[in-house]
Amino acid sequence: MARLCHPKCRLGNKSMGWLQFLLGGLVIIFSICGLVKFYSAGFFFHNEDICRQFTGVKDAYEGFDIKALSDRVGEVLNKLESLQEKLESAVQQMDKDKETLRTANITKFEYKKYLEEEVIRPLYAAHISLRLIRLPKGEGIHNSTMKEEPLINTFVIEEIRKYITPKESRTGKLNIYGTERIYNTIGHACVLYKKELEEYMSYDIGSYCNDDWNLAQKLMLNGCDPLPRRRCLTRASMVYQKPYPINESLWKLPDDRNVRWSNYQCRNFKCLMGNNTKRGYFKCVGCFEMEKEELKWVTNSSLSVDFLISDVLTIKPGEMRIGLDFGIGTGSFAARMREHNITVVSTALNLKAPFNEMIALRGLIPLFVTLNQRLPFFDNTMDMIHTSGFLDGWIDLQLLDFILFDWDRILRPGGLLWIDRFFCVRKDLDDFMYMFLQLRYKKHKWAISPKSKDEVYFSALLEKPPRAI
Repeated sequence: MARLCHPKCRLGNKSMGWLQFLLGGLVIIFSICGLVKFYSAGFFFHNEDICRQFTGVKDAYEGFDIKALSDRVGEVLNKLESLQEKLESAVQQMDKDKETLRTANITKFEYKKYLEEEVIRPLYAAHISLRLIRLPKGEGIHNSTMKEEPLINTFVIEEIRKYITPKESRTGKLNIYGTERIYNTIGHACVLYKKELEEYMSYDIGSYCNDDWNLAQKLMLNGCDPLPRRRCLTRASMVYQKPYPINESLWKLPDDRNVRWSNYQCRNFKCLMGNNTKRGYFKCVGCFEMEKEELKWVTNSSLSVDFLISDVLTIKPGEMRIGLDFGIGTGSFAARMREHNITVVSTALNLKAPFNEMIALRGLIPLFVTLNQRLPFFDNTMDMIHTSGFLDGWIDLQLLDFILFDWDRILRPGGLLWIDRFFCVRKDLDDFMYMFLQLRYKKHKWAISPKSKDEVYFSALLEKPPRAI
């Protein structure tokens, strides 16, 4: 006598049948997509066609990143292999637990969730990765000889690829800059930090960005600079308060509620005081103590390397209007210059403390840049460049050379370069003196003082000479 199947058993058998049918359909669809891709690449041509397609064209792969293409194909294969192993493991587990499955009440919702998370999403990711692979163009791109867009096969995250893909004019004519396309730039070292960059660019468009400025700074410091723009909303403190008026903000600690403290060791400005051993930062200790900062550059010091702002400005009376403070700090030099109606932009990095936020909340201008980057100012535009507390004896001489020539580029003829308390070991002093003197600036002030037994301070006030065209 035939054994009657329990209704739950029939439901399970029916669901398993639909699951097998759906998986079979997905395999067929993906196989067709793969065949189309290989056909478009020329793998089903006759032998002579294949040769003509790939090897017969002179320099067919010149200007094409074969390694990036190979890496991308490898990533697709790894995704497919991982999916195959996961499905095979699931089938083997089902064979072991036949009795459990026969009596289990598995709902359609559970089947749907399993298919979406374990099958469809990985398959879709592999499918998209395969579709996004760019093959070489033998004729080049537009009027150039490039065979592919730069870095296009290096990254998988769609938002990065959209960003680095050149943008053409909608009218089909040359754009306002007189070029065919706009290239969004990223630092060349981004390819070395692909995982971190893809994490940085993983977000929902139009939603909130992750609280990851520290990841952005890490990428910048490692040469992934400039970073790509993002299409997400920047987070801010939920209890942000109106900033103090400018006549109060220059020499007053800001409101703690105006800073996102989640990525710092401290949780308020009081914690950042120099006498707190748990402040979390080590560079520019004491920069958040306004009583001490207010004394800098205006009170006489026992060291000859400490120049006064009043003495510096008398050298070029009325000529100093705009400048750059290149270093690390909380903007006190710019604050003091503002009192003389001089606008100074302060470079800043958040090295374990909110230096950028502090400068801005004081009513000053922070410039979030690293040593890696060419300064975003035009030639011969700055009246003054001041540097303190950052470029010290640790710096590579060739890197310093590039930085000094970039400063020379933006400093106008007659402009002042103020080197403030540069320090190094005594035996390296001659090397650094040569670096600063090679530009043949006029010396207005020049002083050397001992810092310790083996180290010295050096300060100078130099004037850029006019140069014949």
